[in-house]
Amino acid sequence: MATVPDENPFVAVVTGGKSTERERSLLSGKAVFESLTVQGYRAVMLDTTAADFDIKVRQVDVAFLAIAGQWAEDGKLQGFLDTFGIPYTGSGVLGSALAMDKTMAKKVVAAAGVEVALTGDIPPGLPVADTARDLIATVGLPLIIKPVAEGGSIGMVLVRDTGALTEALGRIDPAEGWFAEPFVEGTPVTCAVLETDGDLMTLPPLETIPTAAEFYDYASKRDDSLHQYRCPAELPSDVTAFIQANAIAAHRALGCSGYSRSDFMVTPGGRVIWLELNSLPGLSLHGNLATMAEAGGIGYDQLVRMILATANTDGAYRP
Repeated sequence: MATVPDENPFVAVVTGGKSTERERSLLSGKAVFESLTVQGYRAVMLDTTAADFDIKVRQVDVAFLAIAGQWAEDGKLQGFLDTFGIPYTGSGVLGSALAMDKTMAKKVVAAAGVEVALTGDIPPGLPVADTARDLIATVGLPLIIKPVAEGGSIGMVLVRDTGALTEALGRIDPAEGWFAEPFVEGTPVTCAVLETDGDLMTLPPLETIPTAAEFYDYASKRDDSLHQYRCPAELPSDVTAFIQANAIAAHRALGCSGYSRSDFMVTPGGRVIWLELNSLPGLSLHGNLATMAEAGGIGYDQLVRMILATANTDGAYRP
């Protein structure tokens, strides 16, 4: 029988939402809710798309944000909760908004001394041929086109020649926010940062090996048969330490709170390039964060408790 915590707050597991990452969010929400319930917490699952969400969320003591994507991970939900003084897990408005905007996040993290992937702008209103020419001149080929404010590799397109680039640019709407960065041959590695007792710690980095695609794309992330995990990543100890230090540096530079997960590319020569930061990493039972935590000796229930313990407790704005 689970032991009821000494302090037993009423927790809303906030999940779902209307972003393209809704299904990922629901998986995280279900896992977190079941963990909290087994551990004796009073908990309820709340979907932000429900008509009465704004009423029900104000009846709880704390919101556990098991949600991702736009209108969830970009500061909008955090601003709503701050307005009503509802404590919540994860980063505040500024950290969330900065991390969600990949091009702005790169500028901030680079200013902190972390090497980031080069960025090529895709401005609205410019003819496709001109944009393609400019990207080839500034970024080079091959390159990857990405949405500025999406997660989970959604919308990413790898192009290796001018024709494919022109075709890809013709399929997107630059006004929605897109950019390009060089396609770096190497190993995708991710590293989580956890706050504990006011200090920051890192978990063992996780290495991802796509088994079918050229890179760790949306399909590969969603299908266990299309990727393999190695955790801890099979990297030299100095490279591992460098990744962990950069993950903490990015977390601090963006003003994140509670926990985060930074994604990197490690070249065959050991060069480490920071790509982006997830301010609300997925919390499914066998996802990246849970896998890294397990490798670090932290079980899933303990991970959930650690994240809950970092929730903002006064509803105040957090830089």
